[in-house]
Amino acid sequence: MEKTKLVGKWWSTLYSAPGEVKESRHGTNVITTDGKSFLAGFMVSAAAAASTFTMRYIAVGTDATGEAVANTALGTELNRVSGTVSQVAGAIYRVTATFSSGIATGAIVEYGLFSTATTGAGTIFSRDTEAVVNKGANDTLVVITEVTIS
Repeated sequence: MEKTKLVGKWWSTLYSAPGEVKESRHGTNVITTDGKSFLAGFMVSAAAAASTFTMRYIAVGTDATGEAVANTALGTELNRVSGTVSQVAGAIYRVTATFSSGIATGAIVEYGLFSTATTGAGTIFSRDTEAVVNKGANDTLVVITEVTIS
């Protein structure tokens, strides 16, 4: 019997005001228990055509505590924005979000994928911590997450 597994990946790229790459990070993360429950619930509602999929909001924060399947939020969330959703390949779900100048300024080390735009609310699907990215007020940070169903 074949087992299905979710694998999450994160990328973040920090750009200066002129658009030059200052820093970039890449890492893997854990899919939280809440995220797995959300996916199961979505599959049920999608089959019944009762709701839409809202897992498209990316948040960044400053808490370097390692990620865990029991996470229900970021440790210290700075900001959350709506991302652009795409299907990279048959079983890869991608969300790309841009934190423009003046948004989420600080020492960013954590990333999360959420079901709502409201900071501190909604279901967290996945969380990742990486080395610090110091985002200045004039910088733009592009964050990409992928979930591979295999």
